[in-house]
Amino acid sequence: MSCLGLGTLTWGRDTTITEAEAICKAYRDAGGNVIDTSPSYGDGDAERVVGELINSSIDRSEIVLMTKGGYFCSADTRRLSHSRNAILQSIDRSLNRCQTDYIDVFFLQFSDPHTPIEETLSTLELALRSGRVRYVGVSNFSAWNTAEAFYRGANLGVPVQAVQAEYSLLERGIERELTPALESQGLGLFAWSALARGVLTGKYRHSTPADSRGASPVFAEFVEPHLTPQAQQIVEAVAKAAEGLDASALEVALGWLLQQPAVTCGLVGPRTLTHMRQMIDALRFELPAPIAQALTEVSQLHRGYPETSAMDDDV
Repeated sequence: MSCLGLGTLTWGRDTTITEAEAICKAYRDAGGNVIDTSPSYGDGDAERVVGELINSSIDRSEIVLMTKGGYFCSADTRRLSHSRNAILQSIDRSLNRCQTDYIDVFFLQFSDPHTPIEETLSTLELALRSGRVRYVGVSNFSAWNTAEAFYRGANLGVPVQAVQAEYSLLERGIERELTPALESQGLGLFAWSALARGVLTGKYRHSTPADSRGASPVFAEFVEPHLTPQAQQIVEAVAKAAEGLDASALEVALGWLLQQPAVTCGLVGPRTLTHMRQMIDALRFELPAPIAQALTEVSQLHRGYPETSAMDDDV
């Protein structure tokens, strides 16, 4: 499995099928084999584009296809649900859109507090047994929800083997509890938004480019959480490191992420072929350990009780 995964958030919307095919070819030619999608991307349009490529230009046996689900869909609505009916429908719709008969890794996209976990896991066991799904994972789950799915799944014969979560120099919240748990249990981490929704490339340092996601009515709210004064300080540190290393901010930010021990694969979502080529070039860059450590300190996550609790000798 390649250390860099190809995300498809903009496929079928901002990225045409022609450009998606060129992006995918460049990615595959560079040795990449992980394609990540979801029915929530463009209301299924991203999966449809993936399906068109699988039907025309991708050797299905040579890629790891990951999608997400757990949605109940009707004529005009889509809501999260991990009920038996919702998950099976979600899987079948994804298979149809992706024009394939199996999903390599199926992730529950968010936790569902309204459906008993036993119902969800027994449904996934059926999907595994039928061959429609090869592996199961969870996405955007808290550490507690991940642990519950992992241990109950093990007892029910449904191994949860992978986790997706946002992780970058601008979003290190999973280090509080989730990444230690993943490393302890040997679960793979697929870090989505490896470049902090594009912010770590430095494109928003002085303004919002007219052709960027930050200027898009669809994606502006997605980018906005990383345009804070605190985030700006980290972005400036990345830019300064890049200047000193004669590298790009993208290379530095991605280099830091891929050095993190919990990370199995960093997921990036290039909108254009130019973006994809820049990300491929970044894989040849090796971030010096002292610079990586300095960036770790600059972006240090606040830790407190109970993560750093210790018994006071005076108690």
